[in-house]
Amino acid sequence: MATRNGKAIWRGDLKTGTGEVTVGNGVFSGNYSFTSRFEDGEGTNPEELIAAAHAGCYSMQLSAMLAEAGTPATSVDTEAVCQLRFIDGAPTITEIKLSTVGEVPGLTAEQFQKAAEDAKAACLVTRALAGVETISLKAELKG
Repeated sequence: MATRNGKAIWRGDLKTGTGEVTVGNGVFSGNYSFTSRFEDGEGTNPEELIAAAHAGCYSMQLSAMLAEAGTPATSVDTEAVCQLRFIDGAPTITEIKLSTVGEVPGLTAEQFQKAAEDAKAACLVTRALAGVETISLKAELKG
């Protein structure tokens, strides 16, 4: 299997410092800071990157499972919302909400819901984030 990489650099102390995160070999690069992570400042943060990775992985997993079942998707559009809360004074990812909309000809809403749940359980990022207390899912069939 392939090995993937990301890197980050942080300059300064926690409150006033700044950082830059790079995905892969520069495919994405963005600034982050205390305010972009714990407040509403400009820039990205690790939780947004986790959410993007989760949405991407989940969409691919669901699409693969649908195709394998003989009902290939025209599209799978997923959003992940990663919630950061303080638990016992420590910042903690407490919940990830997945919301997916699939366009899958010939599938009923019930069949799509079942496939969506199965994909959530099989998703590599969902399994990697098993320490997150709640990873919820909302699935909607378009059409």
